[in-house]
Amino acid sequence: MIDTNNIRLRLDGDSEEIEDIRKNLSMLYATRAGSLPLNRDFGLEGDFISQPLPVAKSEFEFEVIRKTEIYEPRVRVEKVVYEYDSTNGAMKPVVYLKGGAS
Repeated sequence: MIDTNNIRLRLDGDSEEIEDIRKNLSMLYATRAGSLPLNRDFGLEGDFISQPLPVAKSEFEFEVIRKTEIYEPRVRVEKVVYEYDSTNGAMKPVVYLKGGAS
């Protein structure tokens, strides 16, 4: 299972722009697509959650890359890695980003 409630972002820098990007992406990744009345596409689809882990990881990564390109074009997803949480068996995504002003 992928723990979408604990997505961590890795983006170097501490400028105002970087902080703005972090806030925007945290909101994007924490929102379920379809839940925002005036923008139904905003957020992540949840279809991958019920898939076998290899499929879920692929679908999650595709969704994060696609939505980041649409809603936060100042950065791009460099890679997504997963940290295994042995207490609950969940995979916690870590999204590595590139771009933005440093």
